[in-house]
Amino acid sequence: MCTRPLWGGETQPLPLSRYPGTDRSLGIWRAPEDPRLNPVRLVAFGLGAMDAFIRFTNQTQGRDRLFRATQYTCMLLRYLLEPKAGKEKVVMKLKKLESSVSTGRKWFRLGNVVHAIQATEQSIHATDLVPRLCLTLANLNRVIYFICDTILWVRSVGLTSGINKEKWRTRAAHHYCFSLLLSLVRDLYEISLQMKRVTRDRAKKEKSASQDSLGYSVADEETEWLQSFLLLLFRSLKQHPPLLLDTVKNLCDILNPLDQLGIYKSNPGIIGLGGLVSSIAGMITVAYPQMKLKTR
Repeated sequence: MCTRPLWGGETQPLPLSRYPGTDRSLGIWRAPEDPRLNPVRLVAFGLGAMDAFIRFTNQTQGRDRLFRATQYTCMLLRYLLEPKAGKEKVVMKLKKLESSVSTGRKWFRLGNVVHAIQATEQSIHATDLVPRLCLTLANLNRVIYFICDTILWVRSVGLTSGINKEKWRTRAAHHYCFSLLLSLVRDLYEISLQMKRVTRDRAKKEKSASQDSLGYSVADEETEWLQSFLLLLFRSLKQHPPLLLDTVKNLCDILNPLDQLGIYKSNPGIIGLGGLVSSIAGMITVAYPQMKLKTR
């Protein structure tokens, strides 16, 4: 029996059944164990996380996404620390690390031309016309972009000196921008299909359509239309996470070529943040292949 103190120093026995974790054989009370703090489960979770990380880093795309996230994190931190006094050494270290990681990423991208050609062959067989056209042209532009990137890499390592660096960098930015624009067109097409699907499913659930009340002004109708559109867009992307990830990734990626071409100038902080978000989205699709937008 467990006891509780009463006024005057006396104790009153209480039944052990009222306390979980009570050992009836010894007559003592023990705190219940939290299953989340079970050492066996913690070790199993740690081993599972380590195994997932090893599988992720064993992939070329996984290593490239990890290096890319590091590169843009350095760019973002460097932008945030540059205005502060006494941070010159930290800024220089971040700049050197960013340059080293960028050089290391070029080694991972040497074989991307082959992957882009394979992606082009797969996109040709897509059943829907719009994705087939957009993805095929986007992948062809990616092939040219990776060729330009390889030529720039040959120039940077000193294998040849007769290459106009700025000319080939501008060409690479053009083809990278075209590839992302075509990918965004495909995303917008998929979003429109998803919105139609959500609208159709919602209409089926409704038994009777409610009639709008009279007396609304034009401004009210426009505001209501905008709110309905944004709500429908939110629901559509919420029901299709791969489409959301792909759209966010392409929107963040396009900031860099737009800045290089002078179409839309951005500061290094915006480019670094966009690159970091895009890298995280890419890491998710590599770690979880089911989160990658499928080609129909």
